[in-house]
Amino acid sequence: MRGKEQLVRCDNCGRTVSRSKAVVDERVMRYGTDMNNKDIKFMTRRNVTYCISCAKHKGIFERKKQQAARAASRYDT
Repeated sequence: MRGKEQLVRCDNCGRTVSRSKAVVDERVMRYGTDMNNKDIKFMTRRNVTYCISCAKHKGIFERKKQQAARAASRYDT
């Protein structure tokens, strides 16, 4: 239906954006006693929602392009 898209809030600026226009980025947070990757005690994943302007400012689109290129190169070989 038109006009019935659910609204979400940008986690950076607080702007209300429709869900279809929002950019969702998955953040991985690691907690541990040592700063090495050897001693990770706890790891969580969180979906962070950004509006278009915040996502562009933070460079999320560029990072997603790089991740897509890496994934494509893995499957080509």
